Amino acid sequence: MQTSEATNRFAGRPPIIPLGEDERRALDEEGFLVLEGFADPALVARLRGRIEELFASLGELAGAEFRQEPGTDRLANLVAQGEVFEEVVQLPRLLGAVEHVLGPAFKLSSLNARSARPHSGWTQPFHCDTGALPDAQGNTVCNLLWLLDDFHVENGAPRYVPCSHRAGILPEKALADPVASHPDERYFTGKAGTVVVMNAHLWHGGTANQTSRPRLALHSFYCRRDRPQQQYQKRLIDPARQATFPGSLRWLLALDDPLNDQLSGETTNQSGFLR
Repeated sequence: MQTSEATNRFAGRPPIIPLGEDERRALDEEGFLVLEGFADPALVARLRGRIEELFASLGELAGAEFRQEPGTDRLANLVAQGEVFEEVVQLPRLLGAVEHVLGPAFKLSSLNARSARPHSGWTQPFHCDTGALPDAQGNTVCNLLWLLDDFHVENGAPRYVPCSHRAGILPEKALADPVASHPDERYFTGKAGTVVVMNAHLWHGGTANQTSRPRLALHSFYCRRDRPQQQYQKRLIDPARQATFPGSLRWLLALDDPLNDQLSGETTNQSGFLR
């Protein structure tokens, strides 16, 4: 690639803070990295407050512009819904983790909230996000799971199979029943404010919330720039709002990227298990 082409490709890219050696090793070997207490209580409160406002105002339409799922309340396209969401998708330390998984050429694929309803009784099948495996260039997807409540097994903490991002096969191909328990499965548990960085080729899925309270998470989902966005941001975000975005956010959302227009305009927006 010519120097000028490389410069243009990364012009406006947000700053990042690279991961430490132990953090890189955890992502490479286990497929995830747990950042305990990453979000302070004030940020958690801001995120929860805005999400609760949106759930109240949208009602049964919440998440309808993307996908709805059993036993769950969802929101999609959140970058369009408030400054706090614009902030969290650009945090330099988290982008350093995304870069380690995907390489320097990445973009935000979607920003969703997911609240497991009380006594939901529904478990997601194990899946890899976008239903894809790594390709010859490496990983294609990275998901950041923000714990906005305390997560424990009883309230639907997501399950995962360690190291399965290196399995070379999708769980629906490898498992007789992707909904059933796996002998090696573990759970992402922790206090509100924890952020889990996940190589999203890791086999994972939500579990049933058996308590009397909802359990809330935010998912910042990133993909490589040569892949379609899960939610085509340029089409979903009001042009007047897009015009207020700084260059760093425009780069992250691929708003000025002709390749993204081509790729994302053609996609059917699959999430991995929601078809």
